[in-house]
Amino acid sequence: MLRHHAIRVCSERIKRQMTVSTEHFLDITAEVCPMTFVKTRLLIEKMTAGETAEIRLVGEEPLENVPASVAELGHKVLSLEPEENGDESNSDIVHRLKIRKY
Repeated sequence: MLRHHAIRVCSERIKRQMTVSTEHFLDITAEVCPMTFVKTRLLIEKMTAGETAEIRLVGEEPLENVPASVAELGHKVLSLEPEENGDESNSDIVHRLKIRKY
């Protein structure tokens, strides 16, 4: 039963990742605010319009501030999901933010 669940979880994660392929990747799990958004903004500045990025983040402030700041700059937040199955509101687990530059 546990093995079947693990396979289902893995296939669901792969499906989510396949829905939006990204050209850029940034891991800011080791950073704290305001560096989380500073590094995200630097990445966005290197991107061209229409490109997408996937950003790994963790912690209450980054989960609230980074997507809001990206949207405030006029870019699109495509998704924000926990990396593993779990409570989406749990800020202690790593989340993946997918964005598109406009």
